[in-house]
Amino acid sequence: MAQARLNRLTYAYPGSHQAALNDVSLLIDGGLTMVAGPSGGGKSTLLRVLNGLVPHFHGGRVAGEAESAGFNIIATPTRVMARSVGFVFQDPELQAVYDTVEREVAFGLENLGVPARAMPARVGDALAQVGAEHLVGRRVSTLSGGERQRVALASVLAMQPRTVVLDEPTSQLDPKGATLVLDACERVVASSRSVVLSEHRFAQLQPLAETVVIVDQGRVETHAARDSRPGRVEVARLPPAEPGPCVWALEHATVGYAGHPLIADLDLAGYAGQVVALSGANGSGKTTLLRTIAGLLRPLSGKVERRPVRIAYLPQNPGALLHRPTVRSEVELTLRRTDSATSADDVLRDLGLFEVAERYPRDLSSGERQRAALAAVLAGTPALVLLDEPTRGMDPKARIALIELVRKLRDRGGAVVVATHDADLLAAIADRVVEL
Repeated sequence: MAQARLNRLTYAYPGSHQAALNDVSLLIDGGLTMVAGPSGGGKSTLLRVLNGLVPHFHGGRVAGEAESAGFNIIATPTRVMARSVGFVFQDPELQAVYDTVEREVAFGLENLGVPARAMPARVGDALAQVGAEHLVGRRVSTLSGGERQRVALASVLAMQPRTVVLDEPTSQLDPKGATLVLDACERVVASSRSVVLSEHRFAQLQPLAETVVIVDQGRVETHAARDSRPGRVEVARLPPAEPGPCVWALEHATVGYAGHPLIADLDLAGYAGQVVALSGANGSGKTTLLRTIAGLLRPLSGKVERRPVRIAYLPQNPGALLHRPTVRSEVELTLRRTDSATSADDVLRDLGLFEVAERYPRDLSSGERQRAALAAVLAGTPALVLLDEPTRGMDPKARIALIELVRKLRDRGGAVVVATHDADLLAAIADRVVEL
């Protein structure tokens, strides 16, 4: 029996005159199905149809037929669908319910009525599948973005749903974590269940996928994975920079949280006109170090010095920065506050956002939201730029735009620090790489 079947499905979000999915007919049998396409093309909307969030949670207008895991999606409440279709969102920081890792992974089991005596084994097995057993006992608030992503996946795997739906599951993971996620997907498929996965990292997933579904402007095309040829965009390496004055420095600094130091006795500095890339495993301290450089965290010991310059900081959760009614107004607010003569249109065009300038930022796709947050923080030419996983959710075209923007900032004398697992980004922009 097919895992999912859509027949001429058309869907539009509330208040939108444009269909997010347009006359989609699709059959998903089993195995691993990869969903690809540009940011904003409708990938996340298609995934949310599979567990009933579209249309039941989001509302809007729907026509046509849809079935998933044997349920009529339009007629079946999401709470019923959730027992058979597990879903991991693009934003794991918004998915957690409990404050500790093991309680969070057990949450779905509690809702399924699994006996308490059976829960520890299923929780432990799910954490082991994603390489997160070492996180037992940790508070979710202290986890890195990649660690939260693993815990979110473990929470779904523990429920053993018939279909596992993953929206950009490796976007914040180090190579080891990404490999463990793919291994977990293989095990799900081997147990006669199915995985539907959206991802921009096409090459790593193609050998595992049976089918590739391309979603672009709400329309869907299906191909055999072996016949799909991902486009790879080559970017010229930044020429080496001549560093200017020191903008920030850490001296004998230990960074982390009370009772949980991550990096000890660190001496590190950044200079005007230089891009420093922070690399390392999930939980190694990249985000904590960025927050310490920004002045959002005090070092546990040692000191941090910064020149009195404007700082732009992009966190892992870009939605935390977006609160204005339109993307344009987000950019204009920054330009006003920085007394910048830069045109908002120029900033929007640089990041490929001009076509969505009048949209509400939180209605955008994850990749578009990431670019909107970048536009909001980078407008006005800041002198110190701190970017945490900036290519998360970005398609290749958007990544090129980001690289060009970083180049402009560096050439204008900005000191840039980027925390990333994106090897292509690191190779394209980094003057120095700091491995944590």
